[in-house]
Amino acid sequence: MKITVLCYKKCSTCQKALKWLDEQKITYEARPIKEENPTKEELRTWYQKSGLPLKKFFNTSGTLYKELSLKDKLPQMTEEEQLDLLATDGMLVKRPLVVAGDVVLTGFKEAEWKEKLLL
Repeated sequence: MKITVLCYKKCSTCQKALKWLDEQKITYEARPIKEENPTKEELRTWYQKSGLPLKKFFNTSGTLYKELSLKDKLPQMTEEEQLDLLATDGMLVKRPLVVAGDVVLTGFKEAEWKEKLLL
């Protein structure tokens, strides 16, 4: 199973997640989220596979999220508008974002990663 991890090298959570993957000897491809922003179609596919609410794909603690006042705006936005917005800037996307076949994980929660990635 191919594992892709969308991450930001300066993000401490991403660093911790990649270290964990290395320690588990899990092979993955790291994709820089800022330089290779996910497309709207990628985001739509991952969102549908994940079963998570779309809000879970937003980096709610990020500077850009706060600057754009998205906490107040997201509830009024349609799903399409939210996907369009997410596709504009990788810094809006929750990271690390793991895509492994039908498994999509947002953020790093070790217990969840163990359950979904250690087979």
